Amino acid sequence: MKAITLLLAAAGLALPALAQTEYHFSPVNQANIATAASYWNPIVAYVSEKSGVKLSLKLGRTSADTTAYVLAQEVEFAFTNHLFSPEREQMGWKVFGRRNTPPLHGQIVVAADSPVKSLAQLDGKEIGFPGPEAFVAYKTTYAQLLQQKVNVRAVFGGNMDGAFAQLFSGKVAAVGANSQLVEGYTKREGKQFRVLWSSEPYHDLALMVSPKVPARDAQAVAKAFIGMAQDPQGREILASGAKLVGLPADAVFVASDGHEYASYRRFYQSAPATLR
Repeated sequence: MKAITLLLAAAGLALPALAQTEYHFSPVNQANIATAASYWNPIVAYVSEKSGVKLSLKLGRTSADTTAYVLAQEVEFAFTNHLFSPEREQMGWKVFGRRNTPPLHGQIVVAADSPVKSLAQLDGKEIGFPGPEAFVAYKTTYAQLLQQKVNVRAVFGGNMDGAFAQLFSGKVAAVGANSQLVEGYTKREGKQFRVLWSSEPYHDLALMVSPKVPARDAQAVAKAFIGMAQDPQGREILASGAKLVGLPADAVFVASDGHEYASYRRFYQSAPATLR
């Protein structure tokens, strides 16, 4: 399926982008495409207007597809945690912000009424994951299963909502998940989970910019994202989006220089080669 590309540029109100260049923004689509687009459309429109830098939202069918755009250098801005492996850090992308949500945990979960009560009981079963690029939901959880010598068959649902649907339809026995998205799905869909294992904490995804974006444009976009928290219009957009996806009502974007992502880098130092 071709990428869903939504053009959301608005007339510039601040410093105009150089030659009115249009950039693509690809956030990892953790929910289904419709929900992800509904969350990000107003945010990207706001950032385009306030920064004077034209942005378009580019979402793939799956989170792995969206990350593929980044790796192929088809986008210039991203909201992701897929770029902290040693090889990908060489691409030169820089963190300029993050969402101030509580720490994330990789979790292995089952339905609340499942008879499964330990990881050992998952041996030989099919386990759902959003996709092979999902750091918190797949890489940390699958690494734990490998460490515990629990042999499972991975089934990828395309995104977290897809994996949860597989769990509650009975297709998989458990799901490797992101704790934030477990909580959000419970709020949105009323489904209850039992947590079998939880990882160390990780910060939420990072707002990142490609090294090919001129500093002037990168700074204008960063200022607009971070400024949403101080602007009534921006806060209203963020609060509405948070309600849609099940985030805390006060979830906003804050500045970051990337140091908060040290735990991601530590993971790759000892992770199995297949997960790097």
